[in-house]
Amino acid sequence: MSTLSKPATVVSWVAQLAALVILAMAGFMKLSGAPDSVALFQTLGAEPLGRYAVGAFEVIAVLLLIRPATAAWGGLLAIGLMGGAIGTHLFKIGVAYPGDGSLFMMALVVFIAGAIVAALRRQDLPFGN
Repeated sequence: MSTLSKPATVVSWVAQLAALVILAMAGFMKLSGAPDSVALFQTLGAEPLGRYAVGAFEVIAVLLLIRPATAAWGGLLAIGLMGGAIGTHLFKIGVAYPGDGSLFMMALVVFIAGAIVAALRRQDLPFGN
């Protein structure tokens, strides 16, 4: 496990909490079959398997972000998930889907937070030394 300075630890925890709160909410919505999530994945042609898969990976990212020892892995998973979400917004459904840009903005926040966590805790990765 990496040893971070006090300021780096605080920044990492703020980023971890920001990402995990948003991912937990999104994962719950997908796995519980919230109508907005179902509609989104129907639009993408990936309902229900795509919704379940993305929701499960979001929950896994949350669990990884909770523990400092696995937070770097959670950050990398968050980057991957949100890279897909950002790409979907930019190239398929639009930034303002479903009428505002809040989903897109949350994806950007999680992407940036995941990058911060992965960068600060990179020593916990086998290739980060």
